[in-house]
Amino acid sequence: MSPTGNWSYPTAIRFGAGRLAELPDACAAAGISRPLLVTDRGLAPLEITTRALDILEGAGLGRALFAEVDPNPNEVNLAAGVEAFRAGGHDGVIAFGGGSGLDLGKMVAFMCGQTRPIWDFEDIGDWWTRADASAIVPNICVPTTAGTGSEVGRASVITNSETHVKKIIFHPKVLPSVVIADPELTVGMPKAITAGTGLDAFAHCVEAFSSPHYHPMSQGIALEGMRLVIDNLPRAYATPDDLEARANMMSAAAMGATAFQKGLGAIHAMSHPVGAIWGTHHGTTNAVCMPAVLDLNAPKIRDRFDRAAPYLGIDGGYDGFRAFVQDFNDGFDIPRKLRDLGVTTDRTDDLVAMALEDPSCGGNPVTLTAENLRGLFDKAI
Repeated sequence: MSPTGNWSYPTAIRFGAGRLAELPDACAAAGISRPLLVTDRGLAPLEITTRALDILEGAGLGRALFAEVDPNPNEVNLAAGVEAFRAGGHDGVIAFGGGSGLDLGKMVAFMCGQTRPIWDFEDIGDWWTRADASAIVPNICVPTTAGTGSEVGRASVITNSETHVKKIIFHPKVLPSVVIADPELTVGMPKAITAGTGLDAFAHCVEAFSSPHYHPMSQGIALEGMRLVIDNLPRAYATPDDLEARANMMSAAAMGATAFQKGLGAIHAMSHPVGAIWGTHHGTTNAVCMPAVLDLNAPKIRDRFDRAAPYLGIDGGYDGFRAFVQDFNDGFDIPRKLRDLGVTTDRTDDLVAMALEDPSCGGNPVTLTAENLRGLFDKAI
């Protein structure tokens, strides 16, 4: 089996092994003739990045690169990226990499023509309407991990370097014009990143499926996304060059990010401040937090997971699913506690306050309060 396809939901997606070669065609489709490729420092020297730049240069599109991107990208990275974009006379962005490179690249395309600060466009009410939509340039996303699903999103997560708070910046035109999802690009990931990013996709699907909001399409996508992760992440982890498993994980990542239009919950409300303060890997943090959150939400989600478990190949309904999650984490050497990621209890008050302000709170099945969030952090740490 060699999964290949051209999809138009939620945007144009060129999916399949070897499709990085279509990068010049994607630029033409997006109306980009002078692209800036944005990625993170770790990816910049790797062969897959060199290959992408060679393809662009061979098509007469230059080989401009910006890679000053932190694992949790912030407004300092963004300002430098916008400066590089303007100085180079670029007309579009290729966001290349994992969540950090994709999120920062999308924001460079968004902010390169704006005059207001980035924080004026936080995902609150209609703040997105403050932006000059005509000044937003197209972006193309090329994921090299299978986790965040940022390639199909209309927002980015940017950390405020002064307050250490993660903010979601939203605008409909941030949605990539074209996505190239080439599973060959994920083959070289270290096992820990394969696991952490894959469990990020799993968390997106679990929280979207658990959300009390009404969105039947997202509900179905989340359920199938969970199944794809359950069936394929162990294969991708054990056999890194299994392209079928890698392709299915790329699908699951995009599905998770599409599904969480329905909502996220306490897992992300917890992991965002933890990542902002301690710089932990987002997907791994989500995985550590998931068992405690499932316990909190059990009274509200038990029935739906009782129905879902058989489809997922899990016996025992919700209880079987809850036990499976811990075993699944253990199979990838995920720590059982946040303290194993360096998190300490001296910042619990800050974590609770930041979690309560996180927009993910609104999608949790059980209403989140300072009291139950403190209990979650105590249990997870």
